[in-house]
Order: sequence, then structure tokens, then C-alpha cells
Amino acid sequence: MSRKGWRSAKGVRIADVARLAGVSTATVSRVLADPNKVRQKTRDLVAEAVRRSGYTPNSMARNLRKRRTMTALVVVPNLANPVFAQILRGIDDELTRSGYGLVIGNLDNCAEREARYVELALSRQIDGVILMNGRIPESDKRTMREAGLPMVAMCAAIQDEKVPNIVVQDREASRAAVEYLVRLGHRRLGYIAGPPPNVIAAERLAGFLEGIAEAGLSERDFVCWEGRFVFSAGVAAAEAFLRLKNRPTGICASSDESAIGFMKVVRAAGIRVPEDVSVIGFDGIEFADYVEPTLTTFQQPLHDLGRKGADVLLKMIRQEMNPEDWNVRLPLTLLERDTTSPFLQDTKKVSRQSRARARVLSQ
Repeated sequence: MSRKGWRSAKGVRIADVARLAGVSTATVSRVLADPNKVRQKTRDLVAEAVRRSGYTPNSMARNLRKRRTMTALVVVPNLANPVFAQILRGIDDELTRSGYGLVIGNLDNCAEREARYVELALSRQIDGVILMNGRIPESDKRTMREAGLPMVAMCAAIQDEKVPNIVVQDREASRAAVEYLVRLGHRRLGYIAGPPPNVIAAERLAGFLEGIAEAGLSERDFVCWEGRFVFSAGVAAAEAFLRLKNRPTGICASSDESAIGFMKVVRAAGIRVPEDVSVIGFDGIEFADYVEPTLTTFQQPLHDLGRKGADVLLKMIRQEMNPEDWNVRLPLTLLERDTTSPFLQDTKKVSRQSRARARVLSQ
């Protein structure tokens, strides 16, 4: 059959590709699924047969010769978190521009899933990995590092000289949250923490404690509640808050979800936000602008974070990395909304005029 005939043929089968390449159908399947396990000469024969037959797009044949899958794996701790959803959009946008596909690995605290993603990397079914879980995945005695693939850490830094870190300024923003509340007159604060083993949670807690020290406050001036980056953590913190006699007047939450959970419970108990207690969140999820009152928060550049991480991964795959791309820390933006206001010790009442003045002073 002529080259033109192969390209225009309808219903081309893998057997046709095998016949054209002079190999078995099993060999063609193996080349398409895992080219690293097949000799270069055989890969080239199959790639040429694929191109001539029209069995797959010509780009597939080129990728076989380059030994690339044009696919990246993104490992996410918990896909239910809206923060990761926004970051993934940025990653996908950048990968799509370069013709790459995306495989999402949702860990969800499951060892079996983690082992599957390690195997995916070790079998070279992907070209690179973006890790948002703060560590390199493991399976029994094997780790994803053994695959020798380019890896980028995003959101949570990984201390590995071969892994660039693309993160936000968590510690600085958390410290600024304390400074902001203190500037509004709050001298007794509460902090809703994230999960203890989490790298991001540790950075945000460290920033909060640094802010406490810089403000001249002591351990007697704040309360810290353990939690996670979920609504229920805020609910638990609020229940503990309501049991206190000397309650904080300013609350720093390590996530918007925990801040929103906190507000729901205290408001149901008759505590006014922000008149009785000011609340500031962290992340800038879209939902924070739709709760009542709207949540003051530090907004992460989530989409830009995703795009930058994907850009760095693609540069690693192409061996085009620059020194300035190796470790990137993006700033956050304070969004002043309606859950924070000046604290007036005598009356605990805040006029609209006072709140407006506080916004001007904080800019």
C-alpha cells in the first residue's frame, strides 16, 4: 500500500502497523505503552509505521523517537480542597500550551494510591512530576526519585537539591496577618492551625509566632487550636473559643475553610463578626467572597502558581532551566473585606466610619 493509501485508510488496526514495521503486534503494543523497554531500532521502525499508517497522529511518532510521553503527573494531597483545584487549572493551561497532557494523582492519605503513582513514574509512562504534597512519594522500599524524572515541588517545599521549589510566601503572610490585627488594636489573638506534619501548616504557624514576638505579645496573649485546612477544624476551634472566659478578639486562620467554619459557629452563638471578634483567613478561595460577612484573607496567586510550576517542569524536561527558575516564592495579597475591624476596648463597637478609616491606614 502506498504512503498516501496508509494515511487515508479507514479503520487502521495495530496489526496493520505491525505488518508495515515488520514486527509482531505485541511489539507494537509494547512500543506504544512503554518504549523504554524496546530497542531504539525497533522503536524507530514502529514510529515510522505509525506515521505512515495514520494509526495515531504524527506527533505520536515524533514523541516515540524522542522517548517522550507528552504527559505530566501532578500529585495532590486532597483533590477536594478548592485551593488545589485552582492551581491545577494553571498547571493545565501551561501544559496545554506545550502540547502536554495531565494525569492527576490524588493521594487522599492512601498508601495504595501512592504506590500506583510511584509505579507510574518508574515505568516511565510520564515525562515529569509536580509534587504538591511536600515529599517524594514512596512504595515499599522504592521511591519516585529512582525514576530519574524531572520533579518540581509546588506549594510545599521539598528539601532536595535536585527538586526546585515553587511556593508562596506563607510565613511572611502569616506574620503580616498578626501585624494587621495588632494594628487594628487587637492584643489577644487566636490561631487555627493546620495539620502538624504538613510543611505549609508549619510555615504558617511559624509566621504567626514570629508576628506575636514582633508585636511584643507573650504566650498569655494568644490561644492556638490544632486543626486541618477544612471547615470542621474551624468548627472545633469555635466550640473551644466559646468555652473560654477571656476570649481572643482577633482570629488568624491557617485556611479560608477553617475561618468560615469558625464564623458559622460563633455567629450562631450570638457572637458578632467583626464587632466582637475579627477573623482573617488564608488562601483567597472564591467562596470567601460569597460568605456573610465577606472574609478578609491573604490571597494566594493560585493560577499563576500553577502556571509557573508547570513552566519550570517543562524547562527541566527540555533541559532549559535557568538559575532564577530554581526556587521561586510568590507573594500573597491582603484582601480587606468585612470580617475585620478596629477593636475598641471600652465598647467593642465599631462604626462604619472607623472601619473605613482602618482600611485607608492599612493600605
